[in-house]
Amino acid sequence: MAPENGSLVSEFVLMGLTEESDLQLPLFFLFLVMYMVTVLGNLGLITLIGLNSHLHMPMYFFLFNLAFIDLCYSSVFTPKMLMNFLSEKNVISYRGCMAQLYFFSFFVISECYMLTSMAYDRYAAICNPLLYNTAMSPRVCLSLMLGSYLMAFSGAMAHTGCMLTLTFCDANAINHYLCDIFPLLELSCTSTYINELEVFIVVGINIIVPSVTIFISYGFILCNIFQLSSTGGRSKAFSTCSSHIVAVSLFFGSGAFMYLKPSSAGSMDEGKISSVFYTIVVPMMNPLIYSLRNKDVKIALIKTLRKGKF
Repeated sequence: MAPENGSLVSEFVLMGLTEESDLQLPLFFLFLVMYMVTVLGNLGLITLIGLNSHLHMPMYFFLFNLAFIDLCYSSVFTPKMLMNFLSEKNVISYRGCMAQLYFFSFFVISECYMLTSMAYDRYAAICNPLLYNTAMSPRVCLSLMLGSYLMAFSGAMAHTGCMLTLTFCDANAINHYLCDIFPLLELSCTSTYINELEVFIVVGINIIVPSVTIFISYGFILCNIFQLSSTGGRSKAFSTCSSHIVAVSLFFGSGAFMYLKPSSAGSMDEGKISSVFYTIVVPMMNPLIYSLRNKDVKIALIKTLRKGKF
């Protein structure tokens, strides 16, 4: 049955990360392990925060949401990606492809604004500790969370809605391991000018605004850290912030490289390698960066294990 938008294509074939046959099995096990670490790490963090009442604070409220987002958006495409390493032809229906594009866009944009909320929370805690309870009241936290998901909903609707206006005629081989925007635009047999303009505007807003806000927040935080009299406290705070900055830079940098570069710069294969960082590496790293280096989370984990709740 042909899709309702008039496209002749009813299904797509995902080409995967590479066509090298010798690499298929090693890559399968590599990404399977990474996915298992991602699921266990984020699910464990969600459970840990939920079970321990002393972690029910703004910082861990946002961390809870970040772990939920990472768990969901890595699960949107990774199982299909793993199948591609084991099968000769990885087929996805037209509707399935559009659904994957929507949910992938939704969770990626959610992550952008959740990271922004977390940076603002750290700024309020370190730079304005006396006003922290007011600045990060339950109402403010809820507003930031809902705002993140609302921006994600709007962006995902814009991307998917514009994609549904295109017609796909004969070519159906997507040069990627997921239904992403630019690989799909390459297959369209109608003009993609409006779509490219929409991508530039929406992605530009969702990358530039959060990343600038995050780096300004961490700029103020670092300035405040350098003013600490305790060398040990300064070193510990700087170490924590630097790891956060690395994770944020990796996420936004790889995303900007994929979506904001000129169409003539680099190949789609380079884009696939870049997308591995913000789709697979970052969701795996976030629980390690934001929890294992956190004393409160370590204490909560030890207490929970001792109580035999796990």
